[in-house]
Amino acid sequence: MDLRQIFAANLRRLRHAQGLSQEALAHEADVNRTYMSKLEKGGSYPGLEIIGKLASVLEVEPADLLKLPPKKRGRGR
Repeated sequence: MDLRQIFAANLRRLRHAQGLSQEALAHEADVNRTYMSKLEKGGSYPGLEIIGKLASVLEVEPADLLKLPPKKRGRGR
């Protein structure tokens, strides 16, 4: 999985968990709403400053936006 896609999935998940719209998160983080949409679609690479702003609004560590999803466990026998 591409790092942009990992970031995008984490951003969407964390935004939904906070009950924020893209527009509200963009406003709170002082980020353009169109750019926010591109980030959530994995269409842009965010800079460190943007990652920091988004993490601050989402109340998570910046690294949480870049964490790999947990591996799915197969069915045991």
